[in-house]
Amino acid sequence: MSLVTRRIMTAREFWRLPDSGAHRELVRGEVIETMPPGGRHGAIAAAAATALRLWSRQTTGGYVGVEAGYLLARDPDTVRAPDVSYVRAERVPPGGAPEGFWDCAPDLAVEVVAPHETAEDVWEKVPDFLRAGVSLVWVIYPRTREVVAYTPGGVARAFTEGDALSFPDVLPGFSCAVNEMFA
Repeated sequence: MSLVTRRIMTAREFWRLPDSGAHRELVRGEVIETMPPGGRHGAIAAAAATALRLWSRQTTGGYVGVEAGYLLARDPDTVRAPDVSYVRAERVPPGGAPEGFWDCAPDLAVEVVAPHETAEDVWEKVPDFLRAGVSLVWVIYPRTREVVAYTPGGVARAFTEGDALSFPDVLPGFSCAVNEMFA
């Protein structure tokens, strides 16, 4: 009988890995690779990022990014890269966005469910974000054209076409119709 041991990697080691072309995250010290998402996924993520970027430039400022890595936990390290993220202006370092991973959780993490992802794959990410201090997580479901918003304390709310995404405590002054994410 042979014993297989898995090597736990740090965020620093993960950052130094060569680019494989796959989407990768570090989850409790283990590298997880997934297929790159498809075109519809990219269009929905771009719509969410555009709405957030326009709002942030006109109001509060801050950072809006796509697939940026966030170091959410240490020992073992977890680095998640939401499809879209937002960090309030007062939390952005004086020099701007870091070259490497953010050493904090975003205020908003947005995940667009890819065709190859299971409900379990997506659900596993939500508690990681909330435990790290993310104030709001959106999970966007392209097939059903809905957005489920999660907040700390286990509160979840589903938004469908015809609804507007509005979260004044986290995104003051932001409002976007759900159907705009799918246009």
